[in-house]
Amino acid sequence: MRIRTARPDDAPAVVALRAIVHPYLVRGVESTRRMIAQPPPGEQWTAYVVEVDDTVVGWVSAYRNDQTSERDVGEVSLLHVHPEHRGQGAGTALLTAALGHLRDIGARRVRTWALPESLPFARRHGFTPSRELRYSALDLRPAPPMPEPPPGVRLLALTDVEPRRVYLAEVAAAADEPEDVPVDSISYENWCHEIWENLGLDRAASTAAEVGGELVAFSLVKRDGNRMWSDYTGTVPAHRGRGLARLVKTAALHRAAAGGVRVAYTSNDEANAPMLAINVRLGYRPVGSSWSCLRDLS
Repeated sequence: MRIRTARPDDAPAVVALRAIVHPYLVRGVESTRRMIAQPPPGEQWTAYVVEVDDTVVGWVSAYRNDQTSERDVGEVSLLHVHPEHRGQGAGTALLTAALGHLRDIGARRVRTWALPESLPFARRHGFTPSRELRYSALDLRPAPPMPEPPPGVRLLALTDVEPRRVYLAEVAAAADEPEDVPVDSISYENWCHEIWENLGLDRAASTAAEVGGELVAFSLVKRDGNRMWSDYTGTVPAHRGRGLARLVKTAALHRAAAGGVRVAYTSNDEANAPMLAINVRLGYRPVGSSWSCLRDLS
C-alpha cells in the first residue's frame, strides 16, 4: 500500500471507486480530471489516493473553504476506501495526509462528512458528528410533466441566462441554508469555476424562474451520462412560499429526462424540511445518508 498525491490520469479509477462507495454521487471522468488538474483558485486544494498493486483503492481531498465568512475553515472531502481494503490503515493514512495539508495552509477548524458506518472512525480521530444529510433518488421513467408557470412567472433554461444573474440568486438563496459552516462568501470567480464552468453542468436542463425581470428561483443540473445530480435548488427569500422551488425543479427534471437522463439524485440537510417535502412530493426516495463532522485542528 502506498499513498501519493492524486494525478489527473487517476480520474477513471477515482470515478470507478466512488461508484462503489457512493453510488448516488454524480461526477464524471472529465469533470474529475479537471478538478484534479485545475482546482478552484484560492482554495489551496489537494487530493491523495491510496494504491494497492497499482490499483486506486482510496481517495480524499482537502482544501480551504472559501465559500464561508468563517475564518480558517478546512474541509476533508469524500474520504473513502474500497470495502475490500478497509481495516488496513488506508483511511488513517489518507486522513493524516489531509489534516497535514490543512495544518500547512493554516486551517483551525475542520469539517468532513462520514457515512453512518464510518462514524466510529471519525470519532476516534477527534471528529464530532453534528448534522445528518439525506441522499435521495428519483426514477425519471416516466418523466414528470412540464409544469405550467403561474401568471407573471417565466421559466428559462440556463442557456438563456447570464451567469452573474444565477450567481446573485444563489448567493441570496444560500445565505440561510441549514449548515454547520454557512455558505455566505463565495466569490463570483470561484462560483464560475465550480458551477458555471463545471463540465457536468447541463445548462439546457437547469432551469430558472424570472418574475418582473428578476431571477428569483433556480434548479441546477449536473449530469454524467444518463444520471444527474440536482446540484442546488433555491429561491431568493423575498419570493419563498409561492411554490417556485418545486416549479423550477420539476421543469429541470422534465428537461433532463427529455435529454436522456434516467435517474436523478440529490441531497438535503435533514433540517431542511421545505426542500425535503418538495422531494417527497416529486417521488424521491431515500438511498443513503452521511453526517457532517467537526473538529478543531491544533
